[in-house]
Amino acid sequence: MHVKNREMWLRYERYYAVVRATPSGRVVSYGQVAALADLPGRAREVGRALAMLPVGSDVPWYRVVNAAGRIALGASRGLEAQRERLEGEGIAVSEDGRVKLRECRWLPAGVGGA
Repeated sequence: MHVKNREMWLRYERYYAVVRATPSGRVVSYGQVAALADLPGRAREVGRALAMLPVGSDVPWYRVVNAAGRIALGASRGLEAQRERLEGEGIAVSEDGRVKLRECRWLPAGVGGA
């Protein structure tokens, strides 16, 4: 993975740690990942960090959705792969690529969602 500088790489590692901690059968939003990494307001950077992951990474990128609960990837970028992985973990995904955040958002004890 090529990252511009050490500080950015360290932030990316914090995001990846949050995503790795997200339990199977749960999702988090990009903004929630940033907040849980103590870097609020960096939802877009979370997206860039996930886009940098190499194929075969152990980071479960597919558990991250947008704030509306939608799969943010387009058809050419992995929408069906994300849908299949989420459904494989028991998460229902609607035809338009949305999950019910009230049912499957991960909320660590004592932490609110973003």
